[in-house]
Amino acid sequence: MKVSFDFDSVLSREKVQKYATSLIEKGVDVWVCTSRTSPENSSKGWNDDLFLVTDNLGIKRENIIFTNMEDKSEHLNGKGFICHLDDMMSEIVNINEDSDLKGVLVLRNSNWKQITNNLLKK
Repeated sequence: MKVSFDFDSVLSREKVQKYATSLIEKGVDVWVCTSRTSPENSSKGWNDDLFLVTDNLGIKRENIIFTNMEDKSEHLNGKGFICHLDDMMSEIVNINEDSDLKGVLVLRNSNWKQITNNLLKK
């Protein structure tokens, strides 16, 4: 089972990091899909905060997708993901309309964990 998290305003938050850790402990394959520019195409150190969090959580660097500002649905569709957690409604809409996974809104949604857990039970 594969789950993807946005980084900025999602996995960057301690509450979400704890949830991601609980998924990893249950054997879920946790990924990051971010609109950020990849290290090859950005300034040195630009992604250090992201790598600090993902390294601490045990998320492999090869499990980080940098979309370089492209729609995340293009990078996640057809890759076996169950869902993607994000704070941007536009990304959620694109994922739900244009891909085979479910987008889960984290920002201003107190049920995001329950929604994700229900998706993982299917």
